[in-house]
Amino acid sequence: MYKSYVTTQEEALCHLFFHCCLKDGVFKEPELDQISIRIVGLGLRSELNIKEEVIHYTTYKPEIIDEIEYLKYLINLINPVNELALYSHCLELMLSDSTFDPAEEVLTDKIASVLNIEEKERETIKKLMAQRKVVETDKIF
Repeated sequence: MYKSYVTTQEEALCHLFFHCCLKDGVFKEPELDQISIRIVGLGLRSELNIKEEVIHYTTYKPEIIDEIEYLKYLINLINPVNELALYSHCLELMLSDSTFDPAEEVLTDKIASVLNIEEKERETIKKLMAQRKVVETDKIF
């Protein structure tokens, strides 16, 4: 069903961001703010109706049976040339609500796998993003 809703690179990026934020089952305000900031920062706002995309995502989300295939579909549409940057954006979104549960940990590994990011690189990025979050929230370097 998601293939009928997600057909462009911009939609795929937006839906990947939604998936990262909703992996824990809750769409919290800080996460929605972070998605909006990224979409505006990447220049996608004029191409997308965010409210409509959220509705599309929540409509098909329960029907995602094979998460790896879903991620492959989205990432294939995105066709990233800077896969580490995409991975770090996804990780940062998952950390934006100041929690990182086991389901989100598994999702980061799946995204890294689809993006062909090696274990050492993913661990470095995870550590970097976690430290940046601590600096942001606690104001301690």
